[in-house]
This record gives sequence, structure tokens and C-alpha cells, in this order.
Amino acid sequence: MLTQDIYKTISKSSVGELFKDKNSKFIGFAFPVENEDQIKAYIDEVKKEHHSARHWCYAYQLGTENISFRANDDGEPNNSAGMPIYGQIQSYELTNILVVVVRYYGGIKLGVGGLINAYKTGAQFALEASEIIEKTINKHFSLKFEYKNMSKVMRILKEHQIEILKQTLELDCLLEISVRKGNASKVFEIFNQFYGVTIDEL
Repeated sequence: MLTQDIYKTISKSSVGELFKDKNSKFIGFAFPVENEDQIKAYIDEVKKEHHSARHWCYAYQLGTENISFRANDDGEPNNSAGMPIYGQIQSYELTNILVVVVRYYGGIKLGVGGLINAYKTGAQFALEASEIIEKTINKHFSLKFEYKNMSKVMRILKEHQIEILKQTLELDCLLEISVRKGNASKVFEIFNQFYGVTIDEL
């Protein structure tokens, strides 16, 4: 059974090649992100590093099942910067990513067509410089059981290659596990039928 439980993102931050048009310079940056706080921090970092630039336009996409995205023109004409950047994120089928394209103004106006091309190219260069990776969409569960069941529980986790995120091992053991979405219902059933183990979705 094939389930859509894989998404593409980038492994680490990257900087694209410089793109020039009529003396204006465009530099693209790509960052892997998990939330809006990280997005804000990266944008602030780019602004600080390139404080003499004229525009810092960006687009991001977050999430795998509930998608949120934003495209920002930062003072450029409407839809001439943010959306072309977002278009590149979509064409590479990426999520949990922020792309910022910085513009140093060269004194000559590029027109909307020129801007769309420049921001699209800046974003493309940043993504070409990135390492694109696949990650699985996972569900998290908590397992609660008595210590005497520990070895049986651990054997099941090992058999199914399930990752343990957190563990509290006392008289009662509490584990937080991460299961690939495609296997989640099967793993839930196994533990649900296991006498002495309580499983809950987080």
C-alpha cells in the first residue's frame, strides 16, 4: 500500500550564485524551517548581513498536510518578487523552507517583467545550491506500561524501526514514539491489543 507520507525539503542553509541585471544585484538564500519564529530570525539575519541592500523579498512554505505559505514583495511592485520566489519553491515541490532574495539596486528600473525574472532566477540559484532531501511524515504516540513489559515493548519498537523521542523509565514507563504515517495505524493496533500497554496519539 502506497501512502503519501514523504515530503521534500532542504538539509541545510544555502546561498545561490549572484544574478545581475542592469547593475542591480540579486542574491538568493534558502533555509530549512519548522516554524514562523525561525523564519523571522532568518529574515532578520539576512537583513543584518545585507543591511545596505534595497529589498529583502521572500517566500516560505510550512507544513505537510496543513500547508501555510506567504510571499512578500517588500516594496517591489505587487507580485513581482514574492510570488516568483514562491513559484520556485512549488516547482521544486519543497516545504518547510524559506527563500529570501536580496536586491542591491543598480539605479536602473527593471520593469515588472525584469523583476519577475530576476527574483525567480535568484530563488532558483539558491535552490540549485541546496541539497534537497526526503523526509517522512510521522505521527507521534505515547506508550505507557509497567517496567516488566519493557523488553517486549522494546522488541516491537526494534522490529518496526520505530524512533523513541522521549523516555521516562520508572515503575511505570512512559515512551514518546514517532511512527511513519503509512505504518501508524498498524503500530497503533499492535500496541492497542498488547495487554498492559496504553497507547495514545499525541
